[in-house]
Amino acid sequence: MKNVFLRLIWILFITLILLGVPRIAGLFADQFNYANVDPDGAFAWISIHHIVQALLLLPVMFILARNKDYNFGFSLGNKKVGWYFVRLFAKIFAIYIIVSLIIVYLAGNFNTFPYPLTLKNIFGQLGFQLFFSGPSEELIFRSFAITMLSLYLKGSFFMGKLSSANIIAAIVFALAHVRFEFFPFSMTYDFFQLIYAAGLGLAYGICYERSKSMVYPMIMHSMSNVVAVGVSIFAGFIL
Repeated sequence: MKNVFLRLIWILFITLILLGVPRIAGLFADQFNYANVDPDGAFAWISIHHIVQALLLLPVMFILARNKDYNFGFSLGNKKVGWYFVRLFAKIFAIYIIVSLIIVYLAGNFNTFPYPLTLKNIFGQLGFQLFFSGPSEELIFRSFAITMLSLYLKGSFFMGKLSSANIIAAIVFALAHVRFEFFPFSMTYDFFQLIYAAGLGLAYGICYERSKSMVYPMIMHSMSNVVAVGVSIFAGFIL
């Protein structure tokens, strides 16, 4: 019972860090005026946010990495395994995007972007997705989260294919897509987005654990975001 209690406390502690760091980064990003650079709010705030949240954890990770028990996957790890997962993910995600586009077209329920699709906004958003989304989020929700959670969570499910640490990290990654307001308290979320984020989180986590590197999940994450946003932009012009 004592061990179970300690594991729950550890999960709660890591969860608070994982959800708290992005919020602190958001408060920092709020301090700047982006009107001259990004008047439509398409890419500047979110880029600063992701840079800051990565910088908040990186020093801690570098210090902990001096101990061999903390392997955050800073190296290229198993390149053969890593690139295998990248290629496999690219094929599966391409099929998903094609099917999704067909369904959206037939249903006629395409959601437009909350900002005008100017060249500046398009390249700004795609640049954010390519250079900041994957590296920042995988650093936090795979490299840091799975490494720290696995210190006390050793079990696995589905015949050893999904570790407990990966599952918890994916759930917290999904929760990070929930918008919380405390005064008054409210939660805003898209149920499909939560399932989508958790599913992708599990895929990125498997790649991270098998390849022993954060590099390949970062590539997968950025690739999926660029493709999803790029296809949505293309659809926005033709649908």
